[in-house]
Amino acid sequence: MAAGLMRRIAGDAVDVLSAGTRPGTAVNALSVESLREVGADISAQTPTAVTPDMIRWADVVVILGRDATVEQVPGTRFETWDTDEPSERGIDGLERMRLVRDDIAARVTDLADRLRA
Repeated sequence: MAAGLMRRIAGDAVDVLSAGTRPGTAVNALSVESLREVGADISAQTPTAVTPDMIRWADVVVILGRDATVEQVPGTRFETWDTDEPSERGIDGLERMRLVRDDIAARVTDLADRLRA
């Protein structure tokens, strides 16, 4: 979600890679639907495992969530975003994804602004 939002918000001003520490086999359908609502399309994306080369390539690595960890590399800035988890409040389905999307979108907008500054 963060990568799709960054591509929409920053356009060509920021190069974006997306990878996970435990990637699934497909992009979450509710994530796709919630992002389409705001003009971001991730439907053609394929979950990919993060690699040490990706981390070395990046200026900034964003780690989403409490459980994900990656080995930090000197010279690369790391940010961990402990995102809202609406399911902890009994909110599920598309409503949950919209809340997660909006939380991530605010963080992505802030990061894009900082990267362009």
